[in-house]
This record gives sequence, C-alpha cells and structure tokens, in this order.
Amino acid sequence: MTNSLLPPAGPQRVLALAQLSNSVGDGAFYVTSALYFTRVVGLAPARVGLGLTLAWAIGSLAGVPLGRLADRRGPRGATVLLALATGLAVASFLVVRGFVPFVLAACGYAAAQSGLAAARQALVAGVVSREERTGLLAHLQSTLNAGLAVGAGLGGLALHVGTREAYLGVFALDAVTFLLCAGVLLRLPLVKPVHARVGADQSRGQGARGDEVGVLRDRPYALVTLLNTVLLLRMPLLSLGIPLWIAERTDAPALLVSALFMLNTGAVMLFQVRMARGVTGLASATRAVRRSGLVMLGSCAVFALSADVSTWVTVGVLVVGAVLQVVAEMQQSAGSWQLSFDLAPADRIGEYQGFFGTGVTVARTAGPLVLTALLVGWGRPGWLVLGGLMLAASYGMGPAARWAAGRRATAPQVRQSVPVS
Repeated sequence: MTNSLLPPAGPQRVLALAQLSNSVGDGAFYVTSALYFTRVVGLAPARVGLGLTLAWAIGSLAGVPLGRLADRRGPRGATVLLALATGLAVASFLVVRGFVPFVLAACGYAAAQSGLAAARQALVAGVVSREERTGLLAHLQSTLNAGLAVGAGLGGLALHVGTREAYLGVFALDAVTFLLCAGVLLRLPLVKPVHARVGADQSRGQGARGDEVGVLRDRPYALVTLLNTVLLLRMPLLSLGIPLWIAERTDAPALLVSALFMLNTGAVMLFQVRMARGVTGLASATRAVRRSGLVMLGSCAVFALSADVSTWVTVGVLVVGAVLQVVAEMQQSAGSWQLSFDLAPADRIGEYQGFFGTGVTVARTAGPLVLTALLVGWGRPGWLVLGGLMLAASYGMGPAARWAAGRRATAPQVRQSVPVS
C-alpha cells in the first residue's frame, strides 16, 4: 500500500475516479442540506430529523435485496444503475417545498444510496483480490474525502451567500456528479455474477456453500453489524449533530460548520491510507475499532466543553474535538472494512455488504433523533452519553467478531468472481 492519493492504474484507479467524480457534489450537499431545510424550506430541526429518520428507515430495507441483485446480475451494471438513481433522487430536492415532498425525496435518496453502497462493495470484491480490498478501500476513502473537501468549500460559499438559489445550485451540482460517476464506472470490465460462478462450481461438485437463507440468519454477523451501527453515529454527527450544536448551543459563526467538515475530509484524504496499513486481519481490525472507541469518547468530552464559553475558546475547543473525532473515524473505518469482508462468505459479498451497509442507513435513521435529543436537548451530558455508547460498542466488537469468525470457519467456501471481458 502506498501513500499516494490514487491507487495503481487499472480498475482500482477507475473506481477511485468514479468515487472522486461524485464526492465534490456530495461535500457541498452535506454542509448545506441541514441548514437549507431549516432556514430556506422552513422546516423545524425536529421535523428535519423526523423526515430523515423515516427516509433512512425505508432505505435500510433496500440494501440486502439490491446487494443480492448485484451478486446475481453483476455488480458493474447494478452500480451504474444505482448511481443514476441516486442522481435523480438528489435532483428531486430541487422541487421540495414542504415536509411531505421532503420526506418523499429523502426516501428515494436513502434507498438509492443504500443500494449503491452495497453494489459498489460487491464491485470492489469482484475486481481486486481479498488481500487488496482494505488497501483499496482506504485509497477510495482518501479520494472520496479529497472531493468532499473541495465540495465543502463550495458549500461554504453557498452558506456565505445564503440565498435559495445558492443552495439549489449545490443540489444540482450533486445530481450531475452522480451522472459523471455512472459514466466513469462504465470503463470497468464486466464482472461475472458471483452466483453464476457458484452454479458452475456446484455442477462440478466443488462444494459451493449451501446456506440459501444467507445473511438474515447469520446472527454473529448481525451482531457485528449492530455494534458497527452504534459506532457509525459519527456520520450524522458531522453533517447534522455538530451544525445544530453550533447553531443552538454556541456563539460560533456558521462558517465553522464548513471549516470543520473540510478539516475532517482533509485529514482522511491525507492519513486514511496510512491508518489502514496496520489492519491486515481480524485481530488488528478489532484492535483498531477498540482504539477508535476510546478516542471517540475523548472527542465527545471535548465537544461538551464548547458551550457557554467565549467565541474564540469555542472555536478552539471545537477544532480539537473535530481532530479527535476524525482520528477515531479513520481507525473505525479501517477496522470495519476488514471485518465486513473477512466475515462474509465469498459467494454472498453483495448480499452481506448490503446487510452490513444497513448500519449506515440505521445510523442515519436513528442518528438525527438520537443526536438532536442528546446534543440539542440534553446539552453537555448528552455528549458524554454518546461517547459512552461508542466506547461500549467498540469493546464489544472483539468477542462478536470471534464468534462470527468461528461460524464462518465451519462453512464451505467458493471462489470469488473475477472480471470478464
């Protein structure tokens, strides 16, 4: 693994460019969406939280079936179609004028994003070897955050202008970048559907895995996914919790939202590959997750100190908390990538990644309500409760992963799919 931003030329580079192509628009969208729906559309913060909760609850149901579709029909085509669907969903925000249209648009966006994440992970598994996956995902995360950093700067300009037109320009940009992403993905070679390979193996008597129920009956993997979901509450923290905390509980300027987002994305861009280098198996992955819980507790404690102090002290404390938060994020990401692939059977990568990805959607579902209640409602004690939950989840990951690995070791395996011309 190198420290360069982009991975080696070939399919890995194409995946990185596809990731980069839509991350600029996403970065601008993330830093402006919460304030757009509250300040321009006129929704109360609690209604925004409720709408996002409903949307991600529906979106969480889409990951497994769409991941299974990628396994059965081929991950490249599924990824391209879902990128197009996501762009269309983002474009629908351009016509949102009230709570009901907001919820409908958010539901479409959440379902498309959930399916896209599962299909993209299946595509990664199809074009690189098992040993290269965590390294590639670290590169993709760095590339993603390079685009997010640029997009956050554009979003900051929209926040500064503060007009409805500036916010709508952000949504239009994000929708177009998903179209670009789909076009770049078409440069990848076709990947044979994994179930086609499984069927061939079965016909030759090569011992394909016979568990037709799949991930929905895999309790150890479900527990790993649940614990990871708690740790993923850091995602709405950055896009919703911290902006609302700054607006409701501090006197810090609104532009600090964009600055903290750029700090996060820049740090991930520069250091995620290095942070993932030591994660090579289940033991190192669980250690990384455990360390992330400790650091996240420290970050929450620091954020709690940013209220009821002078503006410049608030800014300094928030920056320190954001630095700790991004360190925890990089550790947790590297560990969870390794666990999600190593604990999944080779013939059900898309399906299992779709289920693991529901952690993202559930975190986004529960996150808005949990974070608004804890941070805006409870204030400082809420930060400490949040940090404690993440610490407990990180320490529970080791036993859960060992349980899942034991079950995995008893199941016959098949070879993974490979690119075809």
